[in-house]
Amino acid sequence: MNSSATTAIGVYGSGAAAFSAPAFETRVPPPAADRVDLQHLTAVFRRRVGVFLAVLLVVLAAGLVLTARQKPSYIARAEVTLNSRPQEVAPTGSGERPDPGIPNETFVDTQVSIVTSEANMAAVVDGLGLANQPRFATGRTPSAAREAAFDYVRRNVAVQRISTTYGIGIAFESTDPAEAARIANAFARQYTEGALARKRNEARGTTMLIATRLDQLRQQALADTAAVQRYRFAHNLLSTTQGTLTEQEISAYNQEVAQARAQSAEDSARLDAARRQLAQGASAGGVGETTASAGISALRAQQSQAASELAGLEARYGSLHPDVIRARAATQAINAQISAETQRVLSSLEARARVSQQRLASLSGSLDQSRGTLATNNAAATGLQDLEKRAETSNALYESYLNRYKELTAREGTEAADADLLHPAAVPTKPDSPHVVLNLALSLAFGLGLGIAAAFAAEMTFSGLTTGDDIEQRLGVRYLGSIPALESVMRKGGTKVPATALLEDPRSAFTESFRSLRASIAMNTTMARIIAVTSALPDEGKTTTAICLARSMAAAGDDVLLIDGDVRRQGVSRFLRGDESRPGLMEVLRGTATLDEALVIDPATGLSILPLAADVADAPELLTGEEMDRLLDLARSRFHAVLIDTAPVLPIADARLVLGKVDAALVLVRWRKTPEAALRSALRLLPDDRVQLAGVALTRVNMRKQARFGYGDDAFYHSYKGYYA
Repeated sequence: MNSSATTAIGVYGSGAAAFSAPAFETRVPPPAADRVDLQHLTAVFRRRVGVFLAVLLVVLAAGLVLTARQKPSYIARAEVTLNSRPQEVAPTGSGERPDPGIPNETFVDTQVSIVTSEANMAAVVDGLGLANQPRFATGRTPSAAREAAFDYVRRNVAVQRISTTYGIGIAFESTDPAEAARIANAFARQYTEGALARKRNEARGTTMLIATRLDQLRQQALADTAAVQRYRFAHNLLSTTQGTLTEQEISAYNQEVAQARAQSAEDSARLDAARRQLAQGASAGGVGETTASAGISALRAQQSQAASELAGLEARYGSLHPDVIRARAATQAINAQISAETQRVLSSLEARARVSQQRLASLSGSLDQSRGTLATNNAAATGLQDLEKRAETSNALYESYLNRYKELTAREGTEAADADLLHPAAVPTKPDSPHVVLNLALSLAFGLGLGIAAAFAAEMTFSGLTTGDDIEQRLGVRYLGSIPALESVMRKGGTKVPATALLEDPRSAFTESFRSLRASIAMNTTMARIIAVTSALPDEGKTTTAICLARSMAAAGDDVLLIDGDVRRQGVSRFLRGDESRPGLMEVLRGTATLDEALVIDPATGLSILPLAADVADAPELLTGEEMDRLLDLARSRFHAVLIDTAPVLPIADARLVLGKVDAALVLVRWRKTPEAALRSALRLLPDDRVQLAGVALTRVNMRKQARFGYGDDAFYHSYKGYYA
């Protein structure tokens, strides 16, 4: 029985039970992060098209309901035109800018705002007596009724410029067409006729106010001018065109003091220089100021001659000769005269310096005295300046009021209207709303946007797994294939039992999926003879997949053993529906029965099945103990392949220990049902150094929906389903 088979599962039948799986590598690179995958977005939308259509229909229904509940409303429109070239009856005032002749854009926009001003709306409400209508007056005080009518008019009036013309359109919306026309015309009349009357009343009031104020300003201007003259005479603040007399005197003193200060500095500098030269031992007659003296110049000439004669005599007769002595005495006499003349020059410099200092002090004293007088005058001038400014202000204000009074008097009665009524509002005959087409278009647009957002929001919150790309890219594990839901690929009249359909229709897509799973296991594992089929959670198609995969292997001619390792559900054992009193897996592990005694042979395929009997009290210890190791060694030597249907990994700890004993583990995930977090948790509990993971397969895949989604390995099912009988 242990001879090597030639089928796709033949790799299980040769060599030892050592596991050597190739390193996992994603063959198709994931999409670039900066690239918008339109195919993926389309697939998301197609998966959630039900949510999209539901939201769209709800929004459209809401739009229809709101449209049906709206009351018909009518809009009446009156038009006025601005006077683009008003006639100037009276001249423009001096304080006013000349009229440009043609209104600019800002002026037109301002007039639009004036139409709906508080004053205009209040005049319309009061003029039409809207506050007395029962709908506003019932249950309200007069002030509250007026406020309610005011709010009603504000909400329903609309004013805008007519294109780029100087016309203004005034529209009012109401459920009563006659009321809409009446209020729109009231706004137009108030803006044209009411504005003109208000302009005339304001002009008359302004003229009367200016006349009263003009007399007060004339008296004030006369009083302020008289006060200036009295103050000037009282403080002797006489002045010429060049300023006050004291200021002119100070200016003259400033010039003289500056000259005296410069002269004093010059004399002092000369005296100090001469003194420093004498103190440094300069020869008499060598002082700078003495060089300009004619007497000293003559003495220096004599000194030079005497010195020359003395030098000649000393060279001829020696220093003790009488002529030499006389010449030396003459030279000394000349030096004494030069020193005396030098002292006289220095005395003259000292006298000149003292005179300069005294003159500077005298002028400075006079200047300080004049400055004191000026300070007194300035203190008094401050008061004069204040009085003068008051007088100037009073006279200027009086003059401006006088000019304005004359202008207003001349222009009184010449006011012209700023606008004329162009087209009065007619009573509308057709309602303006509800806009059925517009409302439906808006509902459709809003529904499309909200539906798309809801579809993508539902997809973003979806935690299930749909395709092999989801498994490999999001979880980083090998994807082995998908098992379709039988009802999505079965023919009409076919059996709904998966294990039976596998044999009755060997050329169907359902049967082919198990051949594909066998091929994926064979290509992704090496010398793996014992394979455990498990899942993260219950009800993921684990037992059905294990039975169908085992029958598919057995139908191909391999010796296959299927072991029911789920002691709680016992799905494989219930499939047999045999004699519950016969021995099973637990009896073989206890040693109370042999493997051959416990085996059940599937008559359709020759598959050997090792079920569970009723007594499983000590099942956890036996499944995870050495007894299970010995049984698996025996099965490895007798069968080409051994499949074990284990319990789910997350709820049952024994399943993880059993997975550590097998050559490879096949983890099943229910299509779009098993949460990604559950599978992650299960894989985290299966360490790589203890459990050899063959890969992950999707179960119960709805091939019709998967193909319609247009995404994943099964997206092309409609293209190749013709290969299946």
